[in-house]
Amino acid sequence: MELKKVRSMHGEVTIPGDKSISHRAVMFGALAKGTTEVTNFLQGADCLSTISCFQKLGIEIENTPAHIRIHGRGLHGLQAPVEILDCGNSGTTTRLISGILSGQSFPTTLTGDASIQKRPMRRIMEPLSLMGADIQSIHGNDCAPLTIHGASLHGIHYTSRVASAQVKSAILLAGLYADSPTSVTEPTISRNHSEIMLQSFGASLHTDHTTVTIQPEPCLEAQKINVPGDISSAAYFIAAGLLVPGAEILIHNVGINPTRDGILRVAQAMGGNITLLNEKKDGEPTADLLVRYSTLHGTVIEGDIIPTLIDELPVLAVMAACAEGTTVIRDAAELRVKESNRIDVMVENLSAMGVEIEGTEDGMIITGGKPLHGAIIDSKADHRIAMSFAIASLIADGITDIRGAECVNISYPSFYEDLKKLSVH
Repeated sequence: MELKKVRSMHGEVTIPGDKSISHRAVMFGALAKGTTEVTNFLQGADCLSTISCFQKLGIEIENTPAHIRIHGRGLHGLQAPVEILDCGNSGTTTRLISGILSGQSFPTTLTGDASIQKRPMRRIMEPLSLMGADIQSIHGNDCAPLTIHGASLHGIHYTSRVASAQVKSAILLAGLYADSPTSVTEPTISRNHSEIMLQSFGASLHTDHTTVTIQPEPCLEAQKINVPGDISSAAYFIAAGLLVPGAEILIHNVGINPTRDGILRVAQAMGGNITLLNEKKDGEPTADLLVRYSTLHGTVIEGDIIPTLIDELPVLAVMAACAEGTTVIRDAAELRVKESNRIDVMVENLSAMGVEIEGTEDGMIITGGKPLHGAIIDSKADHRIAMSFAIASLIADGITDIRGAECVNISYPSFYEDLKKLSVH
């Protein structure tokens, strides 16, 4: 896809529902008694993979433009699938469903696309095995495809080496089926959508600093869920509003959960003009974001804030390329095991656009302030990379040609259409 520089950007945008919350609404609704109704569900490929997997597990799910209705069968209502469960490109589906399947009375095989079959699964296999699950990597490389033989599970207290909501959630979901409480301690707090939603469904959880404990065998009851807009998708319009001269963009109904709002804190630390309007703080907090063009300066992004913006680091790298001075990103080695090796891919593509950037083992060093020019961009079929360079194209001289641009369908099918509506040529 060829994109080019715009004169400015103005208008309002309502972004799709949060991907993490959409996944969990289907999963928890399937394990609850009664019919869970979900509005503003993200109709992206990843979340549709979750729906498909649970339909194969015997759950009736109605998917209409207005809402998703999940006819839950209770904690022990899943049925043995007659075929392999295909998780597509979705790490969330693969890891979270592994926790659920570990407590079932039947065996299951999980697979996914080429990217999923390279992503690390040892991080969930280890704790689930400690709980009594029989979970094996078919190719012996600690990646999918996985075979899971459900078993009687026992509660553990697991100390995770990574702050990962997917790891934490997989363990907590297995903990629903354990014979005693299950606890997870993380090095820093990862996103807590599972904890918030599980409690709303009736599970008993307790959080103490970076440790979460769940009680086994709750009676989960169906809920009505309105999914807030995904801050990871809003991030691209935040960046566009800050970087394009004269821009002013209003982004409606964005989830601003404190475990996810790192991009807002970093953007404001860089000098970004972002105003929060219509804040709501019940359940998952939300706000409208008014973003105006700003002169940005470099910063250091490291430590506890990293888990709150891990998916936004590619577009933050684009912002850093346009900021005066040097931006240093540290403690983000997790970027190397996402849909692509996002450190190497950002270095390769930003360098092609004329940016002075150096990759490190756990991040990047970016010296900004020079004009960007168009280039051929290889997205590596990674939606976050494609969208980040779509934003870079708005301020780059010449043509930016994004290869594999259609991969945005994974999380934001209408992304290019929404970008075009706001652009002033």
